[in-house]
Amino acid sequence: MSWKTVRLDWDEDVATLTVDRPDALNALNVATLEAMGEAITEAADEDARALVVTGAGDDAFIAGADIAYMQDLSTTEGQEWGELGHDVADALEAFPAPTIAAVNGYAFGGGCEMAIACDLRVAAESAVIGNTEIDLGIIPGWGATQRLPELVGDETARRMIFLGERLDAESAAQAGLFGEVVSDEDLEDAVSELASRIAEKPAVAMRAAKQALNQRSEGSQTSGLAYEQRAFASLFGTPDQREGMSAFVEGREPEFE
Repeated sequence: MSWKTVRLDWDEDVATLTVDRPDALNALNVATLEAMGEAITEAADEDARALVVTGAGDDAFIAGADIAYMQDLSTTEGQEWGELGHDVADALEAFPAPTIAAVNGYAFGGGCEMAIACDLRVAAESAVIGNTEIDLGIIPGWGATQRLPELVGDETARRMIFLGERLDAESAAQAGLFGEVVSDEDLEDAVSELASRIAEKPAVAMRAAKQALNQRSEGSQTSGLAYEQRAFASLFGTPDQREGMSAFVEGREPEFE
């Protein structure tokens, strides 16, 4: 299949999903999320032995969700939007083979959530990552409240979410968000080498290893993710959400109640 804002490329048994909206810093809109979901399904159906996720251009992995689209959503529409993002993040987490986020720039909000839904993360030195939703009058809605503490610990996750902190690549690596940081020019080669090493391993055993690792928190995380979806949707239509997103779109500082 072909999509306008997503590419799926192959190098032998390794698939690479590229979000291709560089003029919008690869921000996620409805069409892009739907295309990502279809591309992930296609890669699984074609028995990819590793899946790399990255963004087009030099500036952003995925800068976040499309805030201009989100600012006028109702609670019901916010629920649908949250479910769509969850579906894609969950598909990355449940993908049969290991997934690798090649973080090549900004990874904020929904971009951070897509990165942490992957099994492994390799970052360029210029990468900056964070859950910045609080400054828009909402909370993370695509899995961060549940997945982030698993990676960085409770205290760091709370600081990132409560304060909307943005971490540079080295700080994020020290916190446990990135497994490896390389120079910008070496990112593609480093990720390619890692994906190739994974693809050379026995596929059935690799699938079992991933399923076993995911099983450790599945029970509590399922209920947590469901709660997050409800809480995320409930914030659409609140004065803080309207002000936070309007301020972002208009390029000014928000004035919350």
